[in-house]
Amino acid sequence: MADQWMLRGVEFTNCNCSYGCGCQFNAPSTKGFCEAIGSGHIEEGYFNEIRLDGLNFVMLLQWPGEIPAGNGKQQILIDERADEDQREAMRKILHGESTKPGSTHFFVFNSTMSTVLDPQYVPIELEIDVNARQAKVTVPGLVESTGVPITNPFTGGPYQARINLPEGFEYTVAEIGNGTTKAQAGVTLNLTDSYGQFNILHMNQDGVIRA
Repeated sequence: MADQWMLRGVEFTNCNCSYGCGCQFNAPSTKGFCEAIGSGHIEEGYFNEIRLDGLNFVMLLQWPGEIPAGNGKQQILIDERADEDQREAMRKILHGESTKPGSTHFFVFNSTMSTVLDPQYVPIELEIDVNARQAKVTVPGLVESTGVPITNPFTGGPYQARINLPEGFEYTVAEIGNGTTKAQAGVTLNLTDSYGQFNILHMNQDGVIRA
């Protein structure tokens, strides 16, 4: 019997693109290459009989050109609270294994990698509020990442924008904001005031679950 899994929670992503991110529209990236952090909190989840409730994860991603051109580098950071079985389950999901080909961003990203570093099991402090467009991710000594709303230059207040992808492989609706990240793990990132994405995470081995 094939593996059966499900994740339901929240995600925050920060990449080096301008607000909007060309990848969301099958267009080229802002700078011709991609660097990104993806992070998530699993409110409810399982991998076969293994529960994954309450666990956090971080993905560090880097491509020298456009993502479809490949030759990327990836490292995943998994919540140190996970036991041995949970760690292997999370690794399989985040590396796009046990997944219908092309059906999730985990699979798509991993399929473009030429270097996949060993996972690290570390303390991950993570807060994500999708509706407020607020996020904070801390992995002591390795990652500091924050997400905030875009500021309206005319009013000085927060500006709200969304992306709706009815057939997206990561989400259906994402709130867009501003992200800043510094990472010095196997993948080094230094992003400032660039594309921030806040979305509900709800998917299984066959792709996004749409209510």
